[in-house]
Amino acid sequence: MPNTAKAPVADWFTLDQLHDDPYPIYARLRREAPIAWVPATGGYFLTSYQACRDVNLDQRIFTATRDYTRRYSMGASMLHKDDPEHAVERKAFGGVLKPNAINRDWNRIFAENARRYLGELREAGPGADLVEHFSGPFAAECLREMLGFQNAAHEDVHRWSQTIMDGNSNSDDDEAVWERYRRSGEEIDAALDEMIPRLRSNPDGSLISALVNGPEPMSLESVRANVKMTVGGGVKEPRDTLVIAMWGLLSHPDQLDQVRNDPGAATLAFDEAVRWVSPIGMYPRKATRPTTLAGIDLPEGANLGVVIASANRDETVFANGEEFDLNRERKPHLAFANGAHICAGQHAAKAMIGRVALPTLLAGLPGLRPAQDTEPRSGGWIFRRIHELRLTWDA
Repeated sequence: MPNTAKAPVADWFTLDQLHDDPYPIYARLRREAPIAWVPATGGYFLTSYQACRDVNLDQRIFTATRDYTRRYSMGASMLHKDDPEHAVERKAFGGVLKPNAINRDWNRIFAENARRYLGELREAGPGADLVEHFSGPFAAECLREMLGFQNAAHEDVHRWSQTIMDGNSNSDDDEAVWERYRRSGEEIDAALDEMIPRLRSNPDGSLISALVNGPEPMSLESVRANVKMTVGGGVKEPRDTLVIAMWGLLSHPDQLDQVRNDPGAATLAFDEAVRWVSPIGMYPRKATRPTTLAGIDLPEGANLGVVIASANRDETVFANGEEFDLNRERKPHLAFANGAHICAGQHAAKAMIGRVALPTLLAGLPGLRPAQDTEPRSGGWIFRRIHELRLTWDA
């Protein structure tokens, strides 16, 4: 029989240290304990590429389902269900988010929005923040239109998204965070209550329309949960990936010139950005029975943190993984997970950022460069982002 062992205990770092800069911690964990018990979280961290990939290949042993005992919950979306329930709900999303639908229905809208917010960024002038004046409103407006929230503004969608993601990472149990989280959930429910009858009477190509008019229409509870899930990740990932990709290019002038000279290379910058600094850095799984993973014994009920932010820098897969390099050897990253739960919105995000936003910004802002001498401030480990990136360009 193969030798197995208990997971080493990793009690030498704090959650605050993870928030500030998780990558040195992840590198040490990969070297010393790719599967480790982390007392600060009450669960196990999986930090190697192999373990993070393998855990998604058997839903019988590693489940995505969760018990909803936390203070507030947005409900059980397909993200927290296994097949066959997950597959049924995912199928309802599929038609709107498939590559041919993105090309046919949404790329034009993405381009219109990119031109609109490029104008607003120019109007703000050199020194403007990319997050405030472009990536945030652009991502929120694109998602608002894709979802079909005709009764909301992009500012509403952006606020909903941020408060949902803040709640999902509220490890400090901050009451003010929970209150904003709860209020956003109520506002989304109210907006859905208004839109669902409209879209049942007049179906369109939006996601909400697909969820309520498909061959197997979802229950109201499932519609609400899945829309909230989409609002949370559907703004954050493109918003933050655009800023990460832009910083990666601006801090590597040779790669910036490469994308300027070949706008098609912007899709490489998108993929490299989500690998380099994965906007969603960790997601949960639970062991349904005693099992062994990568030689480590895991008990039934073990809470697992699948740390894809670490997996995407695993030295055994990505040489010099801490570096931004859009010309690196093409290998599949795990930024959008893998297996049955691979992100349904990945094609939309890649189109928004790699095919539209990055080329639009580089073509529309000659001489684009950072307006600051220091590296921009980043934070987070479950969800990581650059908070502000001030830019200047040749007027």
